Amino acid sequence: MTDCLQRNKETVIAFYDLMFNQCKPAAAIEAYVGDSYIQHNPEVADGKQAFIDYFDRMAKEHPGKKVHFVRSIAEGNHVVLHCRQEWPDDKDWAGIDVFRLDDEGKVVEHWDVLQRVPDHSENDNSMF
Repeated sequence: MTDCLQRNKETVIAFYDLMFNQCKPAAAIEAYVGDSYIQHNPEVADGKQAFIDYFDRMAKEHPGKKVHFVRSIAEGNHVVLHCRQEWPDDKDWAGIDVFRLDDEGKVVEHWDVLQRVPDHSENDNSMF
């Protein structure tokens, strides 16, 4: 079981890196997504082509955007990533992304929760 969990984490990180950092969402879909892609982020429509269209637009509108993977957690067919997103024309964002993979190890579903990293915090703890 541990090998499957590690494989799932590696798949999700490679998928996210190819799509976000390398700005190749169509290649990410081709290499890492199963028969369907269910999207729960209300800013992105459902399906593979909607995903490609959204991230092609993000690459054009925000050149230099970058995601850093802080943590990855796997359980069953789910992988959770704790990430820091850098947007050159905006503040950094803290994100939790949850992915579900099918039995073949392909990404088929995504949820996320995003929060801007504030300039001030009431504590000395990092968001990461």
